[in-house]
Amino acid sequence: MQEFMTYEEYLRDVKKGIVTDLGNCPVTPLLIMLQGKWKTQILYELCIYDTVRFSVLKKDLAGITNTMLTNALRELEADGFINRVQFNEIPPHVEYSFTERGRDLMPVFYEIMRWGFKHEKDKLGNKE
Repeated sequence: MQEFMTYEEYLRDVKKGIVTDLGNCPVTPLLIMLQGKWKTQILYELCIYDTVRFSVLKKDLAGITNTMLTNALRELEADGFINRVQFNEIPPHVEYSFTERGRDLMPVFYEIMRWGFKHEKDKLGNKE
C-alpha cells in the first residue's frame, strides 16, 4: 500500500480490501490503542489545553479515579501519543502534552466531531 492515499483512492481500493503489512485492517491498531472510556477524553483535553497537569485532567474528567487516569496516561505515553514531563520542584508536578504522533490525530478528531454533530439527533447511542 502506498504511504498516503487520497480519499478517492481509498473509496476505490477499500472494495479490494486494504490491509497493513501485517494483514490487518488499517484502522484496527488505532482503535485498539484508543479503546477504553478515558483515552479519547484525555486526548480531547489536550486539544483544549496543549499542556495540562494531572490535577487539571482529574478535575475536568468527572468520575475518573487517580488509578484510571494514571493507567490511561501511561498507555497513551507508551503508544507515543503524549509526552510526560515531571518537575521535581516543591510542590512536584507533572505536565502532559501531545507528541507529533498525537497531534496527527487532530484531523481525525475533527472529522469524528463533524460526524457527531451531524448525527447527534439520531438514536445512535441515545440512552433515552
